[in-house]
Amino acid sequence: MNINLPTRCRKHETLKTTGGRARTAKVSRSDPLAPWRVLQNMRWRAVDFAEHALECDRSSRRFALCRDIMRISVACLVSSLAFVTASGQTPPAKPRMTEPLEKSSMPPGHIYRLETGPRMISRFGLFTSFQVNVDAGGNNILGDAANEPSISVDPTDHNRMTIGWRQFDTIQSDFRQAGYGYTTDGGTTWTFPGVLQDNVFRSDPVTNSDDTENFFYLSLLVDTFCGDIWGSANGGQTWTEQSPDGGAHSGDKEWFTIDRTPTSMGHGFQYQFWTEFAACDFGGFNRSTDGGISWQTPVSIPNSPQWGTLDVASNGNVFIGAGDSGSAFWCVRSSNAQNPNVTPSFDQVTTVNLGGSLLFGAQINPGGLAGQIFLAVDRSGTATNNNIYMIATVQQFSASNGSDVMFSRSTDGGVTFSAPHRINDDPINESKWHWFGTLAVAPNGRIDSVWLDSRNAPNNIDSQLFYSWSTDGGLTWAPNVAVSDSFNPHEGWPVQQKIGDYLTIVSDNTGGDVAYSATFNFNPSTGQHEQDVYYVRVFPSGGATPTPTPTATATPTATPVTTATPTATPTATPTSTPRPTPTPRTVPTPRSRPTPRPRP
Repeated sequence: MNINLPTRCRKHETLKTTGGRARTAKVSRSDPLAPWRVLQNMRWRAVDFAEHALECDRSSRRFALCRDIMRISVACLVSSLAFVTASGQTPPAKPRMTEPLEKSSMPPGHIYRLETGPRMISRFGLFTSFQVNVDAGGNNILGDAANEPSISVDPTDHNRMTIGWRQFDTIQSDFRQAGYGYTTDGGTTWTFPGVLQDNVFRSDPVTNSDDTENFFYLSLLVDTFCGDIWGSANGGQTWTEQSPDGGAHSGDKEWFTIDRTPTSMGHGFQYQFWTEFAACDFGGFNRSTDGGISWQTPVSIPNSPQWGTLDVASNGNVFIGAGDSGSAFWCVRSSNAQNPNVTPSFDQVTTVNLGGSLLFGAQINPGGLAGQIFLAVDRSGTATNNNIYMIATVQQFSASNGSDVMFSRSTDGGVTFSAPHRINDDPINESKWHWFGTLAVAPNGRIDSVWLDSRNAPNNIDSQLFYSWSTDGGLTWAPNVAVSDSFNPHEGWPVQQKIGDYLTIVSDNTGGDVAYSATFNFNPSTGQHEQDVYYVRVFPSGGATPTPTPTATATPTATPVTTATPTATPTATPTSTPRPTPTPRTVPTPRSRPTPRPRP
């Protein structure tokens, strides 16, 4: 497609973004959305030019150039709008998301671990949430933020778990690093040694474990959209980079899984996919056959799916569950990715109906997603073996607000999928948000699902963690159970107006291990609650919950605890005891917080 742009726009076509690489969306002559993609390319350039200009110092001699660049960016955007109008084609009402969710914009902030307070242990009925991001003394760190947690469990020793998350050393900057924590006592106490690399802008943490006690951490370098894998042989206590920085290729919203079936041809292989239009170099899928040390050349996936996850069946087939960032969802299969002697290809693409559309920028999480797409495969060896399950947080087609957690299943290897099933069982109410829905399958075939839920909030925003499970392959689901106290997800934003994009769960035969972010801790210097990462054990019926052990606080009784009176009906509004405010050891000097700027 040939497009005539103003000369001054062509003159600046090669200007790079602040991350050192240009952003473009593919444009094909046969693409019916070509004018829209051209518009998006011009919009990107306008944003890139503006970002470049904003980096210039007004006192610098370059300021005049920066000013001109900003003027040119506006002219380019206007001219591209004119082109789309002249083409006679109207942009779709709900275009596919064509901007990366992760962006680098701010330098590191340095107030790390200067002020502390007691860590939070939040009890709600039978369930206890333990704070993960604590200092060496087991105390809460005031002034930081932690969100988007990914949990992994040693399948040979449940006491050993690790969680990775986005670590913000101060809420006054959106500069984030790859934080991590580990436990050796089943989640009662956690140690937070630090980050994978000091002062390196990282995001989109994903952790996993194989069947031989090894943990892995996939981390995205935001400046380049390249990812790398880190490994730990000691339960997540220390990490070693498996490949060079960015050596896993990768891209925005990347995810990976590991083949744990000993009889599979691809046993131990790691498979990764990401958002192709925001890739490190090209493609949307690749694999490692040597534990993440090296990664093969990426290949493209049919439909270029995004914002999803992947899993491996017991026969070694790889399944990707993702979508187009709107109402289209797909399950994509590769039967030969397990064969190290061939280039992976995809031999089955199935459309999945999840009853609505994904949400970006919704009221409940303005700067991010209301949830992404999760896929899990049953490897139980029971009657449900190799069933494929997909779940997503969507706004139903009949709704204009709110969201629901929707589920669909396949019993024939992904050839067909069931009609969507709504897992949250409260009365339909478009003012309520059921968000960050995710799921996992236990070795015995039970499906666990958790999500955040505002059903009990008068303001329709305050949320609790909810849980449900299915023991018949997703045909029926247990009544929903609230497993955490309520919190305000709109407090503690680290400039970004969101509390991440997802939470995660790993299931075993008696329950599930959940990592989620919440704002239980109060910071008196900001007058707001803070984002922290929490671990909670969920279980279907009366299972054991970890017994808290004293933490290294000034006095054991200083540990704040939230309590609630459980009700006979799990879905009933819990009556909770007011949460005590943690008392910090030292009162930090109040700092002004800048007004968060809107995120593109």
